[in-house]
Amino acid sequence: MSLNRDDDGQAPKPAKGKIATRKAARSLAMQALYQWHMAGQSLNEIEAQFRVDNDFNHVDGVYFHELLTGVARQRTEVDGAITPHLDRALDELDPVELAILRLSTYELMQRIDVPYRVVINEGIELAKVFGATESHKFVNGVLDKLAPSLRSAETRKR
Repeated sequence: MSLNRDDDGQAPKPAKGKIATRKAARSLAMQALYQWHMAGQSLNEIEAQFRVDNDFNHVDGVYFHELLTGVARQRTEVDGAITPHLDRALDELDPVELAILRLSTYELMQRIDVPYRVVINEGIELAKVFGATESHKFVNGVLDKLAPSLRSAETRKR
């Protein structure tokens, strides 16, 4: 379901404005969630570190904060939504894939203003950049199965 090319077969134009700042927020939030999972640091420490170490002039800082704290606050619900669509236990997932799936699942659950296809595509793109060679296929498969259960009204229109 990845949208790598425009209808005319050309590579898409770089994102601008709100789209670009949200894309940057997702990327940083995924990395922060990975760090939270791996290092066990407090969210406040991680968020402060990310804000110091990264140029937030082109990042939707409010969205970054919401994704980071929302996933952590609703981790039980998010993990519960993901688990039925996995072929292995949650604790056996690659930590990068887990961070991407948690982020995307949170967006599917809480950010209905973001179309489900955008959430899936953003998850795939994150997996292509940060994940192992085939991570994007795994992320796509899980999110594709998950979306109808979280966005039934929207996915019925396919």
